[in-house]
Amino acid sequence: MGVLLATRGVTKRFGGLTALSSVDFQVETGPISSVIGPNGAGKTTLFNVLTGVYQADAGEIRFREQSLGGLRPDQITAL
Repeated sequence: MGVLLATRGVTKRFGGLTALSSVDFQVETGPISSVIGPNGAGKTTLFNVLTGVYQADAGEIRFREQSLGGLRPDQITAL
């Protein structure tokens, strides 16, 4: 099984608030995965960065070895 989705150092800030700070993870192809955490932990912000609704301030997101940096949400969805 290979890596389907990977993030390295993903950071997202809103003014003085850092919602995501150097997020690193990877999802392998095959198994079902989830993101869990308390309210305010950044789950929705992470989803919005992964889907291109928000651009990350730092870091890299790769889907099937292709960088998602700079792609629009519709282009990410098409992948």
